[in-house]
Amino acid sequence: MPSARVRPALVAVTAAALLLGACHAGPRPLPVPAPLRPQWRAVELTLPAGAVGRAVPRDAVRCGARWYVVGGLIDPAGETRPAAWSSSDGVSWSPIPVRAQTFYGRQHVLYAVACRGDGMAALGAKTGGVHGNPRTGTWVWRPGGPLREAPAAFELFGGPRAVFASRLAAGPGGWLIAGARVDGAAVWASPDAEGFVLREGVDELGSDGRGRTAAYDVAAVGPGWLVVGSLLPPGGTARAPLAWFSADGRVWRRVALPVPEGAAGAAERAAAADGGPVVVGPVGDRFAVWRACDDCGSPSAAPVGTAQGWRRVGGFGAAGPGVSSVDALAASGRRLVAVTGDGAQRRLWMSRDGGASWLPVITSVPVPDGGDAALAVAVGDDGLFVVTDDGKTSRAWWGALPVVDR
Repeated sequence: MPSARVRPALVAVTAAALLLGACHAGPRPLPVPAPLRPQWRAVELTLPAGAVGRAVPRDAVRCGARWYVVGGLIDPAGETRPAAWSSSDGVSWSPIPVRAQTFYGRQHVLYAVACRGDGMAALGAKTGGVHGNPRTGTWVWRPGGPLREAPAAFELFGGPRAVFASRLAAGPGGWLIAGARVDGAAVWASPDAEGFVLREGVDELGSDGRGRTAAYDVAAVGPGWLVVGSLLPPGGTARAPLAWFSADGRVWRRVALPVPEGAAGAAERAAAADGGPVVVGPVGDRFAVWRACDDCGSPSAAPVGTAQGWRRVGGFGAAGPGVSSVDALAASGRRLVAVTGDGAQRRLWMSRDGGASWLPVITSVPVPDGGDAALAVAVGDDGLFVVTDDGKTSRAWWGALPVVDR
């Protein structure tokens, strides 16, 4: 674990050697590309005044000239509270004041963040209640103010129909959360992140006779939305990757992303990059990369703007069934950065050509995959901001990229 993609060994000597090689040579792993080594510089996420314990960062994002990190604080007794930070350069960080309004909100750890010019919003959760389910809620920040909890009815994100709320995105059309309910993939929409409306059981988005759907991520694409996830066929055990597009968050078109015959997988993260949206997820023994394209599919299946379909453009790493995941995907121009987990360790990867080829990125410290550990990344024009948490210690780093990568 993890498994490696293989190819036949090549032998180029005598005919006898060729025969021997055909009979006895085993498969050989594909060459591993030389890793990228940013010039890492440790930076500090300063604790709010009077706070004790340590920071537990969980997600990061950049919008224009602003960078944001969200997560929480954990005190020596193990109690948590929400926390967030902002920066103008990815190096010097300041805590954002936080204003919680509910019992569980005061214990939230914020796990997903999105932003646009007029502010930032986040998802937070705390396990609680009789059944020990996540008590999920949203938070909103406007320049000059605190990060405020937005109180909502319990069954907006919880209740007997709840499954999960995964990620959120901001775009010209407002804010959108992707997740799942009992009826399959679902979304929550808002014009301003102050209050969300749940849309579940929607045609094409929700589960139907073709199988059970789930949505894992969302990205703003032009004025509309791209949601990615998976389909589990009736009676099946192997997922298939799906993408959905909507111009308004109400009416959705579903597209099955191409995979090799018999391969299982899921579309777990999406990002809007130069040249069109990019989707990443585990398929078979690798992490697959898809891009929207104008010449691969019927217009009736067009998932994104004028694009007529999707093409698998690359792959990287090694993925194992049931344990591998794509935990983050960030874009800046044609540069993409992904965080993956293989059941043992979380790893960082970079593409400089829109997803066609990938390099492993060496992090300053190893991060385990699982438990309370986390690795999150945001990418800018000059470098990467990375936060790590191994379950005991959290750190933050700025990584200047080599000149060749700029």
